[in-house]
Amino acid sequence: MTDMTSNTPGTRHKPPKTEFMIYFAIIFVATLPLALLTWALAAIRTGSMTEKGPIKRAWSQARIITPMIFTA
Repeated sequence: MTDMTSNTPGTRHKPPKTEFMIYFAIIFVATLPLALLTWALAAIRTGSMTEKGPIKRAWSQARIITPMIFTA
């Protein structure tokens, strides 16, 4: 008999848990100053505003870092 209670292939995606969102917010706030600095330096260096603003940069970093914490 096959055990279908674990590792079922058709599991649906669960919404993020509160703990994940708290960690995400903390990491987002922590990466925002550095993202702002790198965005400003890139804007000064190139003389124009870049496509990816500081908030989008910080959001990207938080999306990369937060899952790493939960998979470790």
